[in-house]
Amino acid sequence: MAEAVQPARPLRKGHPGAWLLAALTAAALLATVVATRPPLPGSPELARALENILLWQSLMPRAVTALICGAALGLAGMLLQRVLRNPIADASTLGVASGAQLALTIATAYAPALIAFSREGVALVGAIVAVALVLGLSWRRGLDPMTVVLSGMVVSLVSAAASATVILAKGEYVLSLFIWGAGSLNQQSWDVALALGPRFLLSALAAALLLRPLALLGLDEDMARSLGLALHATRLAVLGIAIWLAASVTAEVGVIGFVGLAAPALARELGARTPRQMLLAAPTLGALLLSITDSAVQLLGSGFNDLAPTGAATALFGGPLLLWLMRRVPPALPPQATDAVPGADRTSRSFRALAPLAALIMAVAALGLVLGRGPDGWGLAAGPLFWELLPFRGPRLVAAGTAGALLGAAGCLMQRLTANPLAGPEVLGVSAGGGVGLLLALSLLPASPFAMLAGIAGGSLAVLLVMLLFAARPGVGPQRLLLAGIAMGALCMAVVSTAMAQGDLRAYMLLVWLSGSTNRAGEVEAWTGLIACIVLIAPLLLAVRWLDLLPLGEATSRSLGLPVERSRLYLAALAALMTAVASLLVGPLSLIGLIAPHLARLAGFARSRDQLLASVLIGCGVMILADWLARLVAFPYQVPVGLFAALIGGPYLVWLLNRGGSRHG
Repeated sequence: MAEAVQPARPLRKGHPGAWLLAALTAAALLATVVATRPPLPGSPELARALENILLWQSLMPRAVTALICGAALGLAGMLLQRVLRNPIADASTLGVASGAQLALTIATAYAPALIAFSREGVALVGAIVAVALVLGLSWRRGLDPMTVVLSGMVVSLVSAAASATVILAKGEYVLSLFIWGAGSLNQQSWDVALALGPRFLLSALAAALLLRPLALLGLDEDMARSLGLALHATRLAVLGIAIWLAASVTAEVGVIGFVGLAAPALARELGARTPRQMLLAAPTLGALLLSITDSAVQLLGSGFNDLAPTGAATALFGGPLLLWLMRRVPPALPPQATDAVPGADRTSRSFRALAPLAALIMAVAALGLVLGRGPDGWGLAAGPLFWELLPFRGPRLVAAGTAGALLGAAGCLMQRLTANPLAGPEVLGVSAGGGVGLLLALSLLPASPFAMLAGIAGGSLAVLLVMLLFAARPGVGPQRLLLAGIAMGALCMAVVSTAMAQGDLRAYMLLVWLSGSTNRAGEVEAWTGLIACIVLIAPLLLAVRWLDLLPLGEATSRSLGLPVERSRLYLAALAALMTAVASLLVGPLSLIGLIAPHLARLAGFARSRDQLLASVLIGCGVMILADWLARLVAFPYQVPVGLFAALIGGPYLVWLLNRGGSRHG
């Protein structure tokens, strides 16, 4: 576990002014929202009646709901950070909100009676399962803060992919899932405030009764036990309170991200140290923070429309906040940070070993072309039927396979550039950066495939260059680089969610990009993928020496005559272009860019040339398999291949995180 928390110290002078300023800002913004309401149509009497209804049945319930939700999330974040001794723990980073959202989605689609019986109970079950997975993955490494957050990222990503898959499998329009998941606080009654208010008060009372155990949790475990603390029972009780609060908020208003992370951090900056001080400060700051954010999105919107869902707006400061909090997290060895599989005497496979791998991929491709499901069940396409189906199955198989090959190559480049075996377009935020680039292209350029590709490539390259600059800083280890990628990805996806909430043509185009479906893939998409593979992957074979030397470090590479800056820029540009083309074909959520290079290493392809080619083949094969299975699992509906590939890659990343040895002390 991390070191014990710092000793208590009183609030410093001048902080009461900061508290007063925050409260006045929240009150002033709320008053401005009320005062600047658009005029309502009708006679003066009717307009006044409608204004009273709007004020007391919409605006005021919304304001109170924001305060309650913010306070609840602030308290939940404070409890999670205390019990886990982790300054970057909250409902967003631990997968609590995503697990609750997945449970609500599954219940809505397949068991609506459970929603009617207890919406909160369904969300609580999902949240508990998600947290149990995160803690189980992190337990062998002593609940190391970085490992906890990385595990939470994996669980959140898989949960989000599963939620979208369930919605699409039921034939529903997935945009509503994203808007609800972004956390809208729009209200038409006091029901949500009356439901959440008592739960928050009960949780605050329970936390107050646990003040002494919370103080002892900051001590060494042996010392806490010697003072009579039932360590496991206390942790379970505190975790239960925090999870219940966060799941309740998610069940009522959707996902409100990073408030539980920001409120305790700001409370500590204002001098709160003891559990008693934090118990008062974190909920208060959470309430003020969410109230200010909610008022701001209303004021910046047009008419009665918000600028964005409040949850998406809070996620905008979540990424920078994670970057700022990284300095508080002690560095640690990443899970399985070496290239080796168990057994140090493993020998490297030769170039000839790629032939069986290529043969296996061809077999999977042939299976995808001939075996499928139809109205009459399973069947093999042969003879005339095969040629009838080939124009439909062939292009989407080629598009998926080439996208997987591009992602495998891009992931291999990123892992070599950063010397980090857990790097990839998805976890470094590069794919999410492509979404921001796509948004800018849709907003500033005439709509065309070339403009979309240029926008995605530009956004991906910008984020990748930022990550490379961050990786070059002294003291930035592999896990801190991954946390920076998570932060950048959260920031970029918040921008994308904000744009999607507008519901215009850009939102539809972003939705198509996010889902990554190959349902409509034709000859254009297939040729685009093939040409991109030839143009972007083939030159890498001439840069094998660069790939060999860059992981050795900048000083060693320079001493061996490598032009470090030029080679990094060249390889980063190629990786960004490959990520752009692949995400245009299959979306940004596949995780193929992470798992393909790692599977290549596990298979014994250690030299850069062999690993690159193996990554290309494995990425191609996994994506073809995902495309074939995506056609079958929800027939007659077809799951987007990018989301389905994430369901394949996520469990592998979970296993990878859990491979590291135990950590003691």
